Amino acid sequence: MSVAIDLSGRVALVTGGSRGLGLEMSHAYAQAGANVIIASRKQSGVDEAAAAVTEATGVQAVGIAGHVGDWDGCAMLVDAALAAFGRLDVLVNNAGIAPTYDSLETASEKLFDKTLEVNLKGPFRMATLAAPKMSDGGSIINISSIASVRPKTTDLIYAAAKAGLNTLTKGLAQEYGPRLRCNTIMAGPFLTDLADAWYTDEWRARAKEFPMGRAGEPNEIVGAALYFGSRLSSFTTGTVLPVDGGRTATS
Repeated sequence: MSVAIDLSGRVALVTGGSRGLGLEMSHAYAQAGANVIIASRKQSGVDEAAAAVTEATGVQAVGIAGHVGDWDGCAMLVDAALAAFGRLDVLVNNAGIAPTYDSLETASEKLFDKTLEVNLKGPFRMATLAAPKMSDGGSIINISSIASVRPKTTDLIYAAAKAGLNTLTKGLAQEYGPRLRCNTIMAGPFLTDLADAWYTDEWRARAKEFPMGRAGEPNEIVGAALYFGSRLSSFTTGTVLPVDGGRTATS
């Protein structure tokens, strides 16, 4: 049995794919031979990301602007993705937001609803629209967070939404198996463009107590993404895999 990951002829849709972990996964799928559809809210952003992926890999990538927090907008995204290459094999529900608030008591209803719309409602809608149209043997990959099992008061709304995403993964695996698989990557601290908000001297000192002793580089997410997106994970579904440098292995 060959263990090389070859996604030639397959098509992956990555939401929130124009930056951060989403962009890393988009590059990885293209490097493995898959055509990639990069979705995010701004057309200029997805066009730039798709051009960069195509230039770097020689594999065609396209950008589609859309908002996963919009119920009808998800339908547009799925239809446009299917129209781009005529098939869909991998859906990565990566788009997410973690807006801040001064305290739990002052968090607004608008902030609460927006957080759940993007982090939970969007993945539900994208998955349930895409699944019936995806190729047999396809894969739905949800990107969660260790906040879902280690919530703090400062990110509790986001954490609750991601905890819902973990549960959603198990239900989707039941609903669409054995034809499709659904798994979650529960991401830990990664040094994306948003790291300035938390990557402090205090955090780095505390990280020395974690098994890997550091934050992750964005390209360290791609091993799990390629595994779940390929046939190497053909008997893996309904799982939540921490990719967190061992953060959740500590107290």
